Amino acid sequence: MRAIGIVLAGGNSKRMRELSNRRAISAMPVAGSYRGIDFVLSNMTNSHIQNVAVFTQYNSRSLNEHLSSSKWWDFGRKQGGLYVFTPTITAENSDWYRGTADALYQNLSFLKNSHEPYVVITSGDGVYKLDYNKVLEYHIEKKADITIVCKELPEGEDATRFGVIKTNEDGRIIEFEEKPMVAESNMVSCGIYVIRRRQLIELIERCAAEDRVDFVRDILVRYKNLKKIYAYRLNTYWSNIASVDSYYRTNMDFLKPEVRNYFFKEYPDVYSKVDDLPPAKYNPGALVKNSLVSSGSIINGTVENSILFKKAYVGNNCVIKNSIILNDVYIGDNTVIENCIVESRDTIRANTTYIGEPGNIRIVVEKNERYTL
Repeated sequence: MRAIGIVLAGGNSKRMRELSNRRAISAMPVAGSYRGIDFVLSNMTNSHIQNVAVFTQYNSRSLNEHLSSSKWWDFGRKQGGLYVFTPTITAENSDWYRGTADALYQNLSFLKNSHEPYVVITSGDGVYKLDYNKVLEYHIEKKADITIVCKELPEGEDATRFGVIKTNEDGRIIEFEEKPMVAESNMVSCGIYVIRRRQLIELIERCAAEDRVDFVRDILVRYKNLKKIYAYRLNTYWSNIASVDSYYRTNMDFLKPEVRNYFFKEYPDVYSKVDDLPPAKYNPGALVKNSLVSSGSIINGTVENSILFKKAYVGNNCVIKNSIILNDVYIGDNTVIENCIVESRDTIRANTTYIGEPGNIRIVVEKNERYTL
């Protein structure tokens, strides 16, 4: 493909509450054995983008560990590859990334040294499948300066945490408001942009000269009447995992056969780093209904409508319903967990109860006693 890829994976969201204390949002576990960033990297490799840069910053240890080998997404090539850029101190600059445009500016040499004419910029917290070639074809056909991938949210869903967009009949964006107090449209930006590489360099340099640091606010919103910015409508599944509610809902969507088949059984595939773990073990007395149980898990109790990530242990007479159990969690005997997200590497004591509300998911973070010695 005639484009390079840039994944903006350095952000943090207070909407994730305690879940983002340990990791970046892009490193959040999704659907049993994936991470948020796996979906965008799989889209990149499936679209035949060979040069991909990931910008990391906030709590990036587990994300950097996950990206330590590029072979899982087939980026281990002689030409191109997967690059991870963290903020670095230079003679001219000693800042962290102050915003998305500043992150691009601090790594401008990557853009200048590339040869492809276009750039695909995406966030690392979207769960979706998309062939970026189709967006590029649309971009060229419309003679657009910038193309933004958009999604129409279902009625009643909160659009105020996204960039809200209005277009004319031709698909050109006439209004763009970032995280408005009141959303006047349910068409939102998916955080996926296509732009000509030379134009991006010019816009980023102009931003830096004016000490502006945010790509959406200082480029997309500011230039919406000066540049031809078009919307490409996405009609397939798309979800953003940057809040506790949306993270919980996205994981629970994978319990629906149609969503599971779309991501796991339909071409193209979604790739991830593979751990060498034994298959899940169900001991006598275990009862599991409508749940995803990942490899390395051992189940003794009852699990319903839940997702258990790798190496989860469920003790005798436990009842787990409508919950997400993250990696390497030990749940003691006779424990009840409902409508909860249990943080990874937790040890839940025997005979305890954690119950959240369907509209107010409880996050369980326990002091880990297994690793104190």
